[in-house]
Amino acid sequence: MRVDHYPGLVTDAAEVARRCAETMYAKDNVAQDLAMEIAEIAPGRARLRMTVADSMVNGFGIAHGGYVFLLADSAFAYACNTHDAVTVAASADVVFVAPARAGDVLEASAVERTRYGRSGIYDVTVRRVADGAIIAEFRGGSRSRDQRVLEDPAP
Repeated sequence: MRVDHYPGLVTDAAEVARRCAETMYAKDNVAQDLAMEIAEIAPGRARLRMTVADSMVNGFGIAHGGYVFLLADSAFAYACNTHDAVTVAASADVVFVAPARAGDVLEASAVERTRYGRSGIYDVTVRRVADGAIIAEFRGGSRSRDQRVLEDPAP
């Protein structure tokens, strides 16, 4: 897994976010099997990339929406788990804007809009890296559990 930090951002929260992403990725069979890459991570933010494989294309020659949703949902998961509280999806909506095709590298950028109590709202934009075209817009609602992501938290 490769994790690049946001340039110039070095805080304890940024370190916690990085460690949470590494911990999650080590156990994330889906992300590993689909060769997802964590391009950036920061508190409340995540950017993941995935190449559309031939096996992800439907009968119309375009990426199956389930894979686009999966990439967005994964970025959402990494963003909402950057605060060292195990957080799961409570809701999710997606709007498919444009098709992606085999060989396209897609990038999902997730950003925390708000956290209130144990809940949160996150927006994710999925773009094709080659031309920046928006492929999908996703909004997820999260719910934190009474568990920590990190087994041995940073001092």
